[in-house]
Amino acid sequence: MFTLLFIAGKNWRLSLAELVAYLQTRRISFEIQQFNKEFFTIQTQQALDPTVISDMGGIIKIGQSEVTLDSQLVKDAFIVHNKQAEKQIAEVLESSNIVEQMIKYAKKGKMFFGVSVYIEEDQFKARAGEIQRLLGSAIKKELARQGRTARFMGFANKSQGQLSHVEVIKKELVESRSELLFCIGKETSYIASTIAVHNPFEFQKRDIYKPRQRKIFGMPPRLAKIMINLSGCTKGKTLLDAFCGVGTVLQEALLIKAQVVGTDINAWCIKAAEDNLKWLSQEYELYNVDYRVVQSDVGVLSMKIGRENIDCIVSEPDLGPALRQIPTTPYAQKVIDKLTSLFFGFINESYKVLRPGGRLVVVTPYIVTRSKQIVTMPIGEKAEEADYVRVKPFSPEFFAKNITDMQGLTDLESLVEVDGRHLIGREIHVFRK
Repeated sequence: MFTLLFIAGKNWRLSLAELVAYLQTRRISFEIQQFNKEFFTIQTQQALDPTVISDMGGIIKIGQSEVTLDSQLVKDAFIVHNKQAEKQIAEVLESSNIVEQMIKYAKKGKMFFGVSVYIEEDQFKARAGEIQRLLGSAIKKELARQGRTARFMGFANKSQGQLSHVEVIKKELVESRSELLFCIGKETSYIASTIAVHNPFEFQKRDIYKPRQRKIFGMPPRLAKIMINLSGCTKGKTLLDAFCGVGTVLQEALLIKAQVVGTDINAWCIKAAEDNLKWLSQEYELYNVDYRVVQSDVGVLSMKIGRENIDCIVSEPDLGPALRQIPTTPYAQKVIDKLTSLFFGFINESYKVLRPGGRLVVVTPYIVTRSKQIVTMPIGEKAEEADYVRVKPFSPEFFAKNITDMQGLTDLESLVEVDGRHLIGREIHVFRK
């Protein structure tokens, strides 16, 4: 068995849902042993290749657990300031093989290493600096004992106590196994070696350096990647985006060697998507790629694409106007009503083109009004009428038996992503044919 630590992105529920879908699709047996907004502890029956992080949009770091501690011991050390507990933690760290691993993978000369602290309970957060200093001192001492000099990296934000993925990449701490993750849970805490880190530069390149842009209505590549994983798309499957825009979803699917089909009613978008996919193929040296982009009204989707030719659909239709101020509830309802026929028509046509067992991932508007009411689209009812089955993000079987408080995860029917730059958020639904 392998115990892995996953550091979540800003939307931890969406990050966990993506991870679950990713593991399920690849038939990797797993059990969620711990989860919170900072990190997830997952036990798998087989090792994961660290490169899987490039296939995901919602995971920041992956760590291999090296040391397990009772969180009461951690509390005694850093909340109660029990010197014996502090000493015990340092001794456990020094007796582990973490330092040997760092020496094994490090280059010659002075070593660099860092510690990032991820905390479930607020009471520890003010102690992040103390925790870093204790771990850093113990590691430096052990390295010196083995004849190696090292520099313990500082932190831009000492209250957070976390190295950013950019710092980890620039100092090559993954390659040298020289970043430690100290993940403090309510009952169990872990010290892990970082084995993979999200590369923001690649996502940035695919976002702002592609030749054709549509910034106001664009979807971030990170979110496109998450939705593709929720759809169960893998190498060789055929994915459709029926509202492809400039092709963000298509490009992320192409990177995992899926066959992609895009449609859009806007002729400019079709040309832009073609240009972007051609650019992506050259930039990432993708050979024998299979993509097709077709101008089409979504109402005749099955006529253009054919029936039951698609394995997965990932689409974000029109979410409404770019609002300049928080809308009233009546206005928000008008936005939803105006879009309803488009969405409902898409639901019917998408069912026709999907193969049996295929998944539809669709985004609908999520609007919080001035009176704090939430206005959404009743897409689930329409999907059921079309014979779709809703796929909930989480099932009780995913969690360890000792987890009794699932924080409402197993009741969730959809996932919400709210971008601070826009007043209309995204509600993400998954359906199966």
